[in-house]
Amino acid sequence: MSAQRIEGKQISDAIRVEIGEETAKLAQRGIVPGLAVVLVGEDPASKVYVGSKEKACQQLGFYSEVHRLPASTTQEELLAVIDKLNNQSTIHGILVQLPLPKHIEEKPVIDAISVHKDVDGFHPISVGNLTIGDDSLLPCTPSGVIELIKRTGIEIAGRHAVVIGRSNIVGKPVAMLLLREHATVTICHSRTADMEAIAKTADILVVAIGKPKAIGRSFVKPGAVIIDVGINRLPDGKLAGDVDYDDVLDTAGYVTPVPGGVGPMTITMLMLNTLKAAKQANGIGE
Repeated sequence: MSAQRIEGKQISDAIRVEIGEETAKLAQRGIVPGLAVVLVGEDPASKVYVGSKEKACQQLGFYSEVHRLPASTTQEELLAVIDKLNNQSTIHGILVQLPLPKHIEEKPVIDAISVHKDVDGFHPISVGNLTIGDDSLLPCTPSGVIELIKRTGIEIAGRHAVVIGRSNIVGKPVAMLLLREHATVTICHSRTADMEAIAKTADILVVAIGKPKAIGRSFVKPGAVIIDVGINRLPDGKLAGDVDYDDVLDTAGYVTPVPGGVGPMTITMLMLNTLKAAKQANGIGE
């Protein structure tokens, strides 16, 4: 019995239709969600991501600005751009594309973004709100993971979820969101003793470690839901997740492919956050 593929592209497209409908309603009131992306330097992967974000804004009827700054930009110059965007009423979401050049400190840059425009969900106040369960803009990839599970019709409450990886970008926030959905959550990481045995108890297994095909069937409980957040380029140029997809296919109940699983959700959730920020800025409730 082969696992059911969780098609991230289809789910992402369905959410984008909903965002488009909401955006059209806002447009009737003269409100256009606005997203500003700041790109420092020439990182090839970052340029691709920024292009995808621009395209998504065009498709959904958002206003977008891309600030392409040279790699020689100083920390002060970058902070000045953020300050200007914080005070710009046409911009509801600000995203600084990471990684930044080595001479720029990441933390002061993230801290400088207005929490009301923090569509990446990385600001310390956003993280605090996530932890205590207050309303906030949620980090895009983790919230995309939750949407994938929910929209596949899988019950999260009462299930044992194991998250492999403890990064601030995916591992920790996805664990908090699973907890919010009433799962029992275990986090595994590089120092975890007998990770395989722990993973094998998971009803829902979320993997985000950045190692291609590191997790095979010996980590998987029969019928488990596997969400593979990893995206790694192999020596032959092909993409692979952190999970050995072919190896787990006969054991898992559901599994996300790479590419086409979690990936499409990230930019869609960014658009959803920008829409939400625009509504909040204009005093419109959910």
